[in-house]
Amino acid sequence: MTILVMENVAKSYGEKVLFNNINFSIEEGDKIGVVGVNGTGKSTFIKIAAGLEAADEGRITRGKTVQIEYLPQESDFSGEFTVLTEVFKGNTPVMKVLREYEAVLEDSQLYPQDEALRKKLLVLSQQIDTLDGWQVESDAKAVLTRLGIRDFNARVGTLSGGERKRIALAGALINPCDLLILDEPTNHIDSDTVTWLEQYLGKRKGALLMITHDRYFLDRVANRIVELDKGALYAYTGNYTKFLALKAEREERAEAGERKRQNLLRKELAWMQRGARARTTKQKARIERFEQLNSQKADLSGKKIDITVGATRLGKTVIELENTGYEIDGKQVLKGLTYSFLRNERIGVIGPNGCGKSTLLNIIAGRLAPTAGKVNIGQTVNIGYFTQENTDMDERLRVIEYIKEVSNSMTTGDGSVLSAAQMLELFLFPPYLQWTPIAKLSGGEKRRLYLLRVLMGAPNVLILDEPTNDLDVDTLAVLEDYIDNFQGAVVFASHDRFFLDRLAEKVFVFGDEGDVKQYPGGYSDYWELARLSGEQTEKETVPPVKRHKPVQDTAKKEKPKKLSFKEQREYAEIEDVITGVEAELKAVVARIDAAGSDYALLQELVAGQQQLEHRLEELLARWAYLESIVENC
Repeated sequence: MTILVMENVAKSYGEKVLFNNINFSIEEGDKIGVVGVNGTGKSTFIKIAAGLEAADEGRITRGKTVQIEYLPQESDFSGEFTVLTEVFKGNTPVMKVLREYEAVLEDSQLYPQDEALRKKLLVLSQQIDTLDGWQVESDAKAVLTRLGIRDFNARVGTLSGGERKRIALAGALINPCDLLILDEPTNHIDSDTVTWLEQYLGKRKGALLMITHDRYFLDRVANRIVELDKGALYAYTGNYTKFLALKAEREERAEAGERKRQNLLRKELAWMQRGARARTTKQKARIERFEQLNSQKADLSGKKIDITVGATRLGKTVIELENTGYEIDGKQVLKGLTYSFLRNERIGVIGPNGCGKSTLLNIIAGRLAPTAGKVNIGQTVNIGYFTQENTDMDERLRVIEYIKEVSNSMTTGDGSVLSAAQMLELFLFPPYLQWTPIAKLSGGEKRRLYLLRVLMGAPNVLILDEPTNDLDVDTLAVLEDYIDNFQGAVVFASHDRFFLDRLAEKVFVFGDEGDVKQYPGGYSDYWELARLSGEQTEKETVPPVKRHKPVQDTAKKEKPKKLSFKEQREYAEIEDVITGVEAELKAVVARIDAAGSDYALLQELVAGQQQLEHRLEELLARWAYLESIVENC
């Protein structure tokens, strides 16, 4: 069953083109991960799919009975309602009845003698029975509990931002739908909960479309990956590991195709320069083909973020904690931690939400004084602190002004000096975007900009609080490479298991009442050591991706001196054949545009379009080969 079809969809904001002429479909059972550099339009793309935002061009077709549930990055809650009332948001009959039941139940608890309320409760209970709603309520409470929300009658306005995000996630998960759309569902939930969510979504029926930076999550849940890159959409079958391999192959093919196009273009240019006259149909077609080749330049820039910035010298003493503790409102958040951080150490901090990870990082950074013990920060220490929130970001500033507040230039790892504008370009902020007010950037672009500001200070101790939230996987991969080469200590709190396994040499794990235990290795190593005896744990590792290199043809290549009789006939006819295939292709495209919501016909036409495109590519390659022989005779 086809759930959704996008045809020739385009979306822009001012000068910025997010995507153009993209085609995409979702089938029942698809579990699709959306990846791409921050600012490429991932959130806009899924909002268009959800019907919450309109495309500038193109057509979006959804099945008449298709139910879609959407989880945004930031949910808009009314603080006066209870947790269960907010979870039961939705337009399905069972959700409306459950929501009304919760509201009447709350009123009846305030006015227990009100007979009208009791009768209303009885009527609603019967309706819930009819709709099998009690199972939905039970599922909602079970999901909330697994997400760490246990007070179902708490007012949402009294909860933290992370708790509100988890309530919104619970509402999306329990609402019956054909297509579940999730924007960064793993933000603000701990590693254990992410593992549970993987299993839940893996067993869930129905289609899934999601944006997430969690590479283990994508590997375990997704069976398709779509990538937004430079305004185009690329679709891959398989999980994240398979996507990496297929993307490498696509990029290699694109490079080979561009080399082939350049060779063919040189030959055609020489033909044009000999004074080609458009007197015959064949000559007209050839001139048009030359113009098409000349306009088909592939974008092989492959922008990568380079953050090999220099760091200031770090002395012998880094940061020392001596029996350090912290207590707030009578609760022991951190208890008796003694540790001396060493140069070039890589320490990950893990634990459930609210356990005190950020408190520990603030104490290490000198931003928060401990209530017990001492903290000694070395004289040469220059701390770069990447916090969870962009707290010091004045969104009225322009991008380049925000960076220049720290420094006008940066000395890189190889000793060269780059200006603030050059550093911004390395961080994928082109010149036109550098003079854009920060308020107009996407959430991910703001996080990337904030990361650059931290690194522009040339720190020698780097503290990162949930760095994987809102950063795309490309930026995370480069950040990981940067940390590999960073000449200083790195301490980071994260729920991202891949990030922890990739970087941590030791982990600090928060336990009960502020106890912090130390384990060697990364996240997976910790679980192997910490699990109770006899419990089975699936080791959370992603196998390395082997990038396939193009096979080099070592066979001796000799061009024939002249065309054979058969090839002469083929050469005389091939341009007419190409023209015929091009005409067929145009006709199929016209039929696709007119097909409307006839999914069966659309699938048949798209398959035919792909066959014709492949046939045309083969003919053009053959034509180029024959042409080269003729010219060299």
